[in-house]
Amino acid sequence: MKIILGSDHAGLDLKEKIFQHLRENGFSIEDIGTYTPESVDYPLYAQKVARSVAEGNADRGILICGSGLGMCIAANRIPGVRAVPVSDPYAAKMSRRHNDSNVLCLGARFLGQDMAMEIVDTWLNESFEGGRHQRRVAMMDQLPRFENSSNPDTSER
Repeated sequence: MKIILGSDHAGLDLKEKIFQHLRENGFSIEDIGTYTPESVDYPLYAQKVARSVAEGNADRGILICGSGLGMCIAANRIPGVRAVPVSDPYAAKMSRRHNDSNVLCLGARFLGQDMAMEIVDTWLNESFEGGRHQRRVAMMDQLPRFENSSNPDTSER
């Protein structure tokens, strides 16, 4: 499995630790930066990681910024990306099982190193369940078309 990593300045230290952890566990890794603690614009890194995943150049992506939220918002602008901000292992597991998430977003200011590694390991080792969830993921991928259709589960009051 090929993983692409990216961070802004706030996520740099955690990204470096995740990089080492993944390398020790035999993953193929591409690190697209940042490489220094100087302030950078996180949307640029989110876009690079998200495009790489969407285009099939990486199997999954991991983005790290201060909160994980800005990276997540920026990554989800790329069609085919299902980025999730995760702060606990259960959310990591369920984002894979039910949502087939392909980009993990972490907040370096909110997570300790041990928790971050547990989240990463859970997320990378969990499989997508498919089934009824596949239909829902397909709906998310078609949202611009889906929003104009009627929802059979709603009734007028």
